[in-house]
Amino acid sequence: MGVQLSKLVVKRVVELRGLRGKRVAVDANNVLHQFLALVRKPDGTPLTDPQGRVTSHLVGLAFRSTRLLCDYGIDLFFVFDGPPPSFKQRELARRREVKEKAAREWLEALRRGDLSKAFSKAVMTGVLTKEMVEDSKRLLKLLGVPYVEAPSEGEAQAAFMAARGDVWAAGSHDFDSLLFGSPRLVRYLTIQGTEFLPSKGLARRLKPEVIELQRTLDHIGLTREQLVDVAILLGTDYNEGVR
Repeated sequence: MGVQLSKLVVKRVVELRGLRGKRVAVDANNVLHQFLALVRKPDGTPLTDPQGRVTSHLVGLAFRSTRLLCDYGIDLFFVFDGPPPSFKQRELARRREVKEKAAREWLEALRRGDLSKAFSKAVMTGVLTKEMVEDSKRLLKLLGVPYVEAPSEGEAQAAFMAARGDVWAAGSHDFDSLLFGSPRLVRYLTIQGTEFLPSKGLARRLKPEVIELQRTLDHIGLTREQLVDVAILLGTDYNEGVR
């Protein structure tokens, strides 16, 4: 959903080594979109194989997963999205329009020879196909990394697993898992620790964060149900919120 709760939650910055031995249910679609956005050539072109098939997501997935597993001892469990709920269709249509507009602006920037502008637009054009998802699952299987496909939203499944104690935390860039009841959320589970901001054309430094649901609720004096109400007022992938 990408609910904007950043100013409400209580964050604790951690080092990757501090997560050694922890099992994290990672929002697979979220990280694959990140790789499609950022693993690109200087002109914004994604990486491809000799047949022209995009491989940016596989390169990113292989590099990050093996480093987190082998170098930092973090136990990863990937959760893929299932079919989206019907009331998310409006948001999905909006995202398609944004990607199509960015694709046109990317080509225009390339024609002008403005590589900086081209890259900033290219990162917004990635489309995660069913074939890419299946290739990612195949790669994880070859690496021996477990995964599951959710009945619908991956973050809801990750939150369920965390709440039940199957994993220590949900892992995602977004805050949705907290609303779904995950006791912990790990954000910015990355190696290089940077995030590109297309609107500004800049990259910012990132460090992993752990957000504990109960600590946040105690801090703001709300129940989880009330926090969900706040999210609805702010706007989610399912509703526009109050303007």
